[in-house]
Amino acid sequence: MIRHAQPADHPAIAEINTLAFGKADEAGLIARLREAGDVMFELVLEEAGTLQGHILFSRLWADNGHLYAALAPMAVLPGLQAKGIGSALVRSGLDSAREFGAAGVLVLGHPGYYPRFGFLAETAANVRSPWSGSQAFMALEIERGAFAHPFMVAYSNAFSA
Repeated sequence: MIRHAQPADHPAIAEINTLAFGKADEAGLIARLREAGDVMFELVLEEAGTLQGHILFSRLWADNGHLYAALAPMAVLPGLQAKGIGSALVRSGLDSAREFGAAGVLVLGHPGYYPRFGFLAETAANVRSPWSGSQAFMALEIERGAFAHPFMVAYSNAFSA
């Protein structure tokens, strides 16, 4: 079952991210995003009372007046990776981003993974950010034309702490 994360889930979410990434950096990022009030939403996949995966979307500030979301981080418990949990979280997250009114979503992620959901570096070509030009910096359009014209986005300060 995929659902919105609750405060009681925070310790398990930190553990999932620490185990999945092999370090506490992403758990720290999540805590900083929450503290700054920059989380758009978080989803978890729960089965038999145990959290198995987590995804977070945060607000981006764009100089074109539209709302954009950053997908980061997404994590699945190591023993459960490559079983579709991450894909289910990304798909549900994109549906939720649409419901939250995001015009598009940006991700700095693995170029071999995220294109299966429609993320492309070419789509992010008009976006100015610290990661512009990287093949790992990809975008997915939710509203038609969301990435058609050049604009700049600012990520939460939590990403640079």
